[in-house]
Amino acid sequence: MTNFILLILLQTEPPSNDSFDVVILAFLSVAVIILAGMTGRVNMGFQVPGFPRPLSAKRKQILNKHFPFYKQLTPDRRKRFEQKVQYFIHVKEFIPRQIPIVTEEMKVLISACAVQLTFGYPKVFLSHFKRILVYPDNYYSTINKTYHKGEVNPRFRTIVLSWKAFVEGYFNPIDGRNLGLHEMAHALRLENLITNAEFNFLDEEVLQHWQYLADQEMASIKEGNSRMFREYAGTDPDEFFSVAIENFFERPEKFKSLMPNLYAILVLLLKQDPLNPI
Repeated sequence: MTNFILLILLQTEPPSNDSFDVVILAFLSVAVIILAGMTGRVNMGFQVPGFPRPLSAKRKQILNKHFPFYKQLTPDRRKRFEQKVQYFIHVKEFIPRQIPIVTEEMKVLISACAVQLTFGYPKVFLSHFKRILVYPDNYYSTINKTYHKGEVNPRFRTIVLSWKAFVEGYFNPIDGRNLGLHEMAHALRLENLITNAEFNFLDEEVLQHWQYLADQEMASIKEGNSRMFREYAGTDPDEFFSVAIENFFERPEKFKSLMPNLYAILVLLLKQDPLNPI
């Protein structure tokens, strides 16, 4: 973690003021974030009143068979992951579209995807989004008259996914393309802005550093000079964040090697490191 701080301070400029005092304050704020993250790793568990039921054996079997992120965790962290998955399934309404039902496998894996992204935040469950709509394949949007693989609609408090595209995202775990993580990243950004019990959980100073570096990389993408991200990441800051999340989890070695500062900021934002999951 110390290396991350040095990289941020030595290789980037503060977003607004480069005075010595600002640098010192930035250093202290990042140090506080790291300490908080370390504390969170020690005490990742949470208690849900009236909800002690553990994840069923069937659901654990689904995770063991299909979810690599879960399988690499230590036994203690697996239990915490299972508890978050169980609660996510409990509080969301899974709605089938053009399919008879949302199967148990669908519920578990979609929930696990959300938990993968929010694992560093024990009490964050994307609570604004009450409904998960599942289509069998790409679906037609009557709003913008085009086909979609997924979307996040804060107005209707809904996350929409194509099951085929979701599965394809995990079928190739190293191509930097994962629909589930992409859409959950959109939901995460929105959740942080919506006034509720989960409001403003992402540290504002770290977000400022993120946006400063993201703007630089988006400019490189538009010029065709990005060594890491596909062209779609240059669409806008929200899409850049979602594409970065896909690469953060699927290609962490390459990401850290090519963009150590940007990678370090994501470690701080998400309070987890795919290269050090313990």
